[in-house]
Amino acid sequence: MVRKEYSAGGVKHPFWFLEFKKAAILRDQGVTWEGLRTRSREENLFSAASPARAEMTCNTVAARMQTLPDSFLPMFVFGDPATQKLFCLLGCMGNDTLFFDFCYEVIREKVQLGVNAFSDADIRLFFKDKQSQDEKVAEWTDYTLKRLGSYYKNLLYEAGLTDHGKTERRYAKPIIDRELEYWMKDNGLQPMYAALTGEN
Repeated sequence: MVRKEYSAGGVKHPFWFLEFKKAAILRDQGVTWEGLRTRSREENLFSAASPARAEMTCNTVAARMQTLPDSFLPMFVFGDPATQKLFCLLGCMGNDTLFFDFCYEVIREKVQLGVNAFSDADIRLFFKDKQSQDEKVAEWTDYTLKRLGSYYKNLLYEAGLTDHGKTERRYAKPIIDRELEYWMKDNGLQPMYAALTGEN
């Protein structure tokens, strides 16, 4: 698992599950990354509102997918919707190190303590800690941090792992089957597995 520099750019990007699914199916059928980009431009593959939005969607979905080994594709295509959404979330975590850290440092700890919810106060504390550790994060405004917190909550909600509570979200630990568990651990994604399940 490659760690990237912290970024607040994710606030512009939804979960994009349907777009991720469409791209994964085409990739499994042998379509290249360049083929995906061409179809996105010429056919509006992702039903974007503008050419600029189409490019952003395609680039982000591709970046998320490229953080996962291609061996995920057949598992995705034949997986149930819950598993497919989990793969989409793994792509979000792989592409956004700060979001991964949030899951690892907040969600994982809550699960380990037997607490099945996290609050806006937990999110604020997470960002406060990061601001004390990272000069780049320290420069972000309260507005940016609030948007990032909403973005993280939305990713987990769209993945089917939380409810839609206003100031507190109840977290439902995903049921990960053995095949997916072994695949994650064999492919260096043990930290992501731990972040979502609370495992050490």
